[in-house]
Parts: sequence; structure tokens; C-alpha cells
Amino acid sequence: MTASSHPPTVTTVDYHTAGEPFRIVTGGVPPLDGDDVPARRRYAATHLDHVRQLLVNEPRGHADMYGCFVTPPDDPEGDLGVVFFHNAGYSTACGHGTIALVTWALESGVVPIDGEHTTVAVDAPSGRLTATATVDAGRVTGVRFTNVASFVEATDVAVDGIGVTVDIGFGGAYYAVLPAADVGCAVTPNDLPTLIERGRAIKAEIEQRHTIVHPTAPHLRDIYGVIFVDQSGVGDGALRQRNVTVFADGEVDRSPTGSGVSARLALLDAAGTLPRSTELITTGIAGQQFTGRVVGDAEVGGRPAVITEVAGAAYRTGRHEFWLDPYDPLGTGFLLR
Repeated sequence: MTASSHPPTVTTVDYHTAGEPFRIVTGGVPPLDGDDVPARRRYAATHLDHVRQLLVNEPRGHADMYGCFVTPPDDPEGDLGVVFFHNAGYSTACGHGTIALVTWALESGVVPIDGEHTTVAVDAPSGRLTATATVDAGRVTGVRFTNVASFVEATDVAVDGIGVTVDIGFGGAYYAVLPAADVGCAVTPNDLPTLIERGRAIKAEIEQRHTIVHPTAPHLRDIYGVIFVDQSGVGDGALRQRNVTVFADGEVDRSPTGSGVSARLALLDAAGTLPRSTELITTGIAGQQFTGRVVGDAEVGGRPAVITEVAGAAYRTGRHEFWLDPYDPLGTGFLLR
């Protein structure tokens, strides 16, 4: 791309959800063309990828940056749409981003606050998400969203190159799930270099050997992330676990990964490990938690599925105006990892 093809400034409002960044584009970008959010996602990849690079890459971002373009909803029943982006492109789902987006939309007035518990319908590439925000004196203190139907794709899938087996679940995107101990690690910052290496290798081998496609929405496909889990125990009506997700191009989710929590809920429910009356409380690598639960049954393409809810909180970290200096030899930036 050339400097002249880039808008002179791009404005954002940044949040974090359980420690994971989320950069919301608020200005300087033309509307995304397309009849629905999946089409707008394709448009962004073709026509606005230089903006993604500008906002994600160093020196303005980093290898673990996450963000979104805000779009209209798919129909009048929705409140807003979203196209998520990360270090390697555009994801189909993002739970932590949904929580941050709803928080921003209400706190900024993009969507009006309607009482202590305000419902916001968000159209993501994976489908419509219904979120309920708890509001106190104009401040959003937490968001709970009902995800698209989640299901088990496969269990005990051998990854011979690493010598492990994984379970694969869908929660808006596909995740491979395994105990961190199976790769000789724990969910701790000290083990992140090894977890990133193993996560990349597991993702690559599964995608090389298996075709993974959603039964009714073919744009939802492939392994998005690898979730490493530490079991923490059961108590006070909840199953407690720690996890970290390595996704995209070795990106590390600081949060417990909202869509990943949904995928894990589907796996735990199918295995009988998590009774319907029990919540899953997941702690991410940054020490913050999401709460998840199965709230109902569904069907996707003839296979059993579950409806899940995931809850967390987001906090604003800044407001930014980004420039691309036409004389800057680094252009839209770089990634060292």
C-alpha cells in the first residue's frame, strides 16, 4: 500500500477485558460494504487490511493486539455489528471483544441505556449475540452474553507431531482443547514461550490433516485457537479452571477467551463433567475471570449443541488518534513475533 491510500488519521477507543486489549475503531475509516457482517468481514480483509495492520502492528500495537470495526447490524432487530481483527486477520468470534464492545456502545451513547439491565443485540461473523449489561449510574459494571450454539466437533484427536490428543469444540470459532500438563506446562507466564510453540504446532497439524467446517455456515472453519487448561477444582457450586489460548499467529489471549469458554462448556457438558446447575469459572493468564454456564439445548446441522452464557467486565484504557506519516519507512508497521 502507499501512504496516500491510507486515511490521514484513525481514531479508536481502547478497552481491556480481563487483561486482553480491544481497540475499537471510531473514526477515519469508510463504512464497510456488504449486506451482512460476514460480507463486511470479507470487505475489510480486501479493502481495509492496511488499517488493521496500522492498529495491530508495532510500533502502534503489538503481536497480541486485538480490535474491531463497528458496523450496522444485519437487520432492524439488531443494535450493532462487529468485524473483529487480530495479528493474522479477522476472527469469526470474540467473547472478550463482545463484552468490551457492548460496554463502549452503552457508555458512549451509541446504544441507549435502558435501565439497570440493558439488552444489546450484536451481530458478529458467527451470528447474533444477545448481551445483557449491568449498569450503575451510567457505568457498565459487567456484561453477560448468550452465544451462538456451541457443540463438540471431535474428541480424542491425535496430534502425532506433539504426542498429544485434543478435543475440538465450537463456540463461535473452533478450538482444540487439552491439559497444559500434556505438553509439560502449567498455565503460568513462565511457560508461555513453550505454550506458544506447542499451540502453533498443534493448530498447524490439525489443519493439515483435518478439514473442519461448520455444518451450516461454511465461512466458520479451521482451528482458530488452542486452549491449554489447568484444573483447579470444584467448590461452591462451580468448576474452577485456569486456561490460556494461543490463537491466530501465536497470539496469546490474556483473558479466559469468551468464545473458547463456550466451546469448553460444550465439551464439558457432553462429557458429563459439568452439571447444568454448575458454573464454570475460568481464570485467564492475567489472573482475571469469566463465568460461564450452559443454559439450554440446541441443534446445529443435525448434531446436538448447547446454548451458553459467558460473563465478564471491560474497562476503558484510552482514546487514541493514529497517524501514518507518509515519510515513515516502516509504513503500517511490523511484528517481531
